Amino acid sequence: MGDQPVGRGIGIGASVLLAVAACFGEPWPDPPPVDPQVLAAEHEEWRLDRQATLVDPSGRGAVLWTGLWELPEGDDMQFGADSSLAIVLPPEDSPPVAGTLRRAGRHVVLEPAPGAELRVRDGDVVAGPLTLNDDRSDSVTVLSLGSLGLRVHAERGTPRLWLRAWDRDSPRRDSFRLPPYYPVVGEWRVAARLEPYPEPRTFELADVTSGTVANVSPGELVFRAGGRERRLVAFATEGSSNYFVMLWDSTATTQTYQGGRYMRVPFPGEDGWTVIDFNRAYNPPCVFTPYSVCSFPPRESRLAIAVTAGEKRPTEAPY
Repeated sequence: MGDQPVGRGIGIGASVLLAVAACFGEPWPDPPPVDPQVLAAEHEEWRLDRQATLVDPSGRGAVLWTGLWELPEGDDMQFGADSSLAIVLPPEDSPPVAGTLRRAGRHVVLEPAPGAELRVRDGDVVAGPLTLNDDRSDSVTVLSLGSLGLRVHAERGTPRLWLRAWDRDSPRRDSFRLPPYYPVVGEWRVAARLEPYPEPRTFELADVTSGTVANVSPGELVFRAGGRERRLVAFATEGSSNYFVMLWDSTATTQTYQGGRYMRVPFPGEDGWTVIDFNRAYNPPCVFTPYSVCSFPPRESRLAIAVTAGEKRPTEAPY
């Protein structure tokens, strides 16, 4: 889903879909009311958490990402500070040659160079060949080299793999600030229901690397805004804890990121309804770093209205 972490939790059960189907003929409800002060306080807490996540030194923080190199099948790729190598790292963190990566299918094996101080999560030095688990696995292998973190990045629905690097000592960790937001208002909280597809549908979405990422959708979230019914494709897998939504609206021509924004939407309750809070529409990672694999919204999620809520594009060059 374009560099976006997928939560683990309840699946999309048949009971939810039945509840959704049952509510189709019901009047359109208002979302549960929230006191404006409570809404503002909850939104500020969400913003603080988002700020912390974007500069998280464990590797989640996109602001700290400093490199992304695709790992082709069957090739040996050396990495280190030597400028002639396929993967060049900063000399203050790496020896001329730190190691070699060999990929066979979904497996990537690290062969450390003699004397390289490659470690697993700042622990033991890697003394011999080590299979690297990618970041879609249950136990991703995180390497450290100087102030750098390294891991294999994978995206669902594509055979491509990348080596991702980030700098835990980056000055951006302290200087980064979130872009401006529209005012937080209750009017941009709307009730929505999932209209399921007959079968889950796979979308091949273009990404910023000129490739594609495949995302699976159980259906479309239907809501009302601007006096009419509108739709957004909802992405989720059996391991998801909420829907992942990508949207594009007319503010992208002037005030928000040109490529669209992302959101998370709770699964419907037993009554079949959920709430889309557009105040929490946020920029994808590619707004803050060139080393991402962000995908763009499907054409079905292009809204012919101005969603004047959520995160705007940065007012200054973000990197």
